[in-house]
Amino acid sequence: MSIEISAKSIQPVRLSYGNLKERFGDKKPASRYQEAVYDIQPTTNFQYRPLWDKDHELYDPSKTAIVMEDWYSFADPRQYYYGTYTITRSKQQEVAEHNFAFVDKRDLFDSVPEAVKQQVREILVPLRHVEWAANMNNCQITGESVGSNFSTLGMFNAMDRLGMAQYVTRIGLLIDGNEETAIDAAKEAWMEAPEWQGLRHAIEDMFVLDDWFELMIAQNFVLDGLIFPLLYDRFEKKITIEGGATVAMLTEFMDDWYKETVRWTNTLAKVTAKESEANQELLTTWVNKWADRLTSAMEPIAVKAFGSDGINQLAEVKEELLNRLTKNGVTGLKRS
Repeated sequence: MSIEISAKSIQPVRLSYGNLKERFGDKKPASRYQEAVYDIQPTTNFQYRPLWDKDHELYDPSKTAIVMEDWYSFADPRQYYYGTYTITRSKQQEVAEHNFAFVDKRDLFDSVPEAVKQQVREILVPLRHVEWAANMNNCQITGESVGSNFSTLGMFNAMDRLGMAQYVTRIGLLIDGNEETAIDAAKEAWMEAPEWQGLRHAIEDMFVLDDWFELMIAQNFVLDGLIFPLLYDRFEKKITIEGGATVAMLTEFMDDWYKETVRWTNTLAKVTAKESEANQELLTTWVNKWADRLTSAMEPIAVKAFGSDGINQLAEVKEELLNRLTKNGVTGLKRS
């Protein structure tokens, strides 16, 4: 007796949700990123204006001077939604935790020259306050932005910055045998040391920016485009040569994170500038404004980190940032 089992393919009634079908057609299934991000943010039928901002609706496009025909024309090239984001960060955290445990278990900071450890205390540990500020700024972008593609991006960025603030704090604890000496000194420096006050002032002015897209430019384009290449790359290479390779193990996440972040800032600059000449002019104005101010604010920090070569190092980093943005459609940027 033989039994013949035939296979049948069942075609789904539809391949994607209606809103995705309107955007991308119905010829192939929607990606998880598209399902999780597109058209999630509500646009109509709000019952009241927010009590804290009676001049705007929730998710109001007029909260920024940037105008886009379709705010969902920007897509994260990393294709991050909650699932892919948490899986990626979980793997990176495992590596970071292993590195911290390795350094702690073998007392690797004991072999780092005291002069290098002091540089870490004075230059890297105060960055925990910069990262906390970046968390605050990206939370504001999340709440004010138009389109769930931006709000998810902002919140993922905000949580990354909180995580980096914690990593920097742990470096400060490890360097002094889990005493809070370096942490307390970094807070005092952030509040009172002359070399940090220009940057602190600029960041506090970012806290009260009304236009969330200008905040996006100031924080995620310009400030990050100066801080990460200068202090998490060039400065760490400097102290590695001087005997501080241990520090590079503990900031590996920051290096990887910035290389990843550059991908979406490049894409966002390109998409926004391409939309209209008015957008391009706004991007140019904001980049010039914040590049000038933040470069001036970081000059004393660069000098403290690199000595007489600090101004030159900072100028090279700024030039790299401006060249990258120009390549992606932001024209007319000022070179000093």
